[in-house]
Amino acid sequence: MHRAYLRLFGLLLVALCVTLPSAPVLAQETPPAAPDRTEGDGPYDRLILRGATLIDGTGAPPIGPVDIVVEDDRITEIRSVGYPGVPIDKSERPAPGDREIDLSGHYILPGFVDMHAHLGGISQGTTAEYVLKLWMAHGITTVREPGSFNGMDWTFEHRERSAANDIVAPRIVAYVGFGMGEDQPPTTPEAARSWVQSVKERGAEGIKFFGAAPNVMKAALDEAKEQGLGTAMHHAQLNVTRVDALTSASWGLTTMEHWYGLPEALFTDRVIQDYPPDYNYNNEQHRFGEAGRLWKQAAAPGSDHWNAVMDSLITLDFTMVPTLTIYEASRDLMRARHAPWHDEYTLPSLWEFYQPSRRAHGSYWFHWTTQHEIDWKENYRLWMTFLNEYKNRGGRIVTGSDSGYIYKLYGFGYVRELELLQEAGFHPLEVIQAATLNGAETLGMDDEIGSIEVGKKADFVVVDENPLENLKVLYGIGALKLDDETDEPTRVGGVKYTIKDGIIYDAPALLEDVRQIVEDAKAADE
Repeated sequence: MHRAYLRLFGLLLVALCVTLPSAPVLAQETPPAAPDRTEGDGPYDRLILRGATLIDGTGAPPIGPVDIVVEDDRITEIRSVGYPGVPIDKSERPAPGDREIDLSGHYILPGFVDMHAHLGGISQGTTAEYVLKLWMAHGITTVREPGSFNGMDWTFEHRERSAANDIVAPRIVAYVGFGMGEDQPPTTPEAARSWVQSVKERGAEGIKFFGAAPNVMKAALDEAKEQGLGTAMHHAQLNVTRVDALTSASWGLTTMEHWYGLPEALFTDRVIQDYPPDYNYNNEQHRFGEAGRLWKQAAAPGSDHWNAVMDSLITLDFTMVPTLTIYEASRDLMRARHAPWHDEYTLPSLWEFYQPSRRAHGSYWFHWTTQHEIDWKENYRLWMTFLNEYKNRGGRIVTGSDSGYIYKLYGFGYVRELELLQEAGFHPLEVIQAATLNGAETLGMDDEIGSIEVGKKADFVVVDENPLENLKVLYGIGALKLDDETDEPTRVGGVKYTIKDGIIYDAPALLEDVRQIVEDAKAADE
């Protein structure tokens, strides 16, 4: 299939990349299904993780050494077994198990939750195995698939296979794009309610919106609440003048994706973004270039309107999924293009997918200038100010990566999201909380996952460096550090084990599987 057609066809289907916010989702060929699981050990009758430093996800400070007892897929005991630098009295430790791992000097965190995680697709040339193993290699044990754009049946099948641990995969929470499965999206309140009821019956766990007529949006959100479905929205510019983030939140929207719709809710001297006369929404450089000027048109930080909007959203228990990482190339294109993991872990088809194209959304590098990046740096400063203050006042921020687009690779893009939250002003413990417990709360799963507590699922990330000191150690390639003995730069860190439902995965081995997939693809292209 011709490259341009492939890109247009695929990008019309994804959450970040829908050109018309109320357009129907087209049918498409689905990627190959994930293979049956041949990796991962367990679960065990009694697994004991001994001697690690615990970062539990609740915001509590680290504590260690601790022993954690897991029976089958559940945490049954967490015991402090001594003090740093002091030999452990063996009599204080839990009784032996049928599998034990000495994690002295290691850090253990809850499994990460990616709240905006697309499962790749044909247009990228990404298989399910490639995407899923990149996630698991970076400690991501739960994902919210925000659109099911590979098809509901395909996505639901992978959700069920993951739940049974028949594949190497995070657990999958499957949302569907509004209007999916219809020739045209619903255009009346009655049709919207009927569609919401139908996808609930088919097994959807939530809905992602891009925009619709206000009466249709309001009816769909109300019905979703009645049906117990989660809701997410990318407030696309074609409808945001009628429904901004504050309006949709007041109608029952539970999460806001990215940031569109929030500056518009903060306007005080205009209703419509200050578009230049030659602006064309279908011109990607216009679209992203002008988006970089949007936050400075909003109310100033600390102003009355800024405070009123923030207070209203917090009162509505509104959750923000900022996906800071997916727009980062706008403020530093060179960094995104030359990230060190691309050579070994980015498929050639995915690299081709990233390249500039006038026909594909999110590939807007026709003539990206210094001024564009300056505008976007200021955009980020104001956006991050809002996010940090929202968190400080009690609002919920969660982590989502939206990887697979704009030079952001699955797994690696998620870790970069953590770094950007720290840049926004989050303490590293707040970053980890956003990546774990906050996501679980948003999904209504915090009784099962999101923190390391007795009774919860045994989902863990194990790393041999302190992520609170340097979040970069969570990247699959680790982080550079000068070796104390050789005085040479050395890569340290990288997730050592990802544990999901009590099953232990060798994270570097999963990453090696991905590297081999990429190597084979490059060889096939020669």
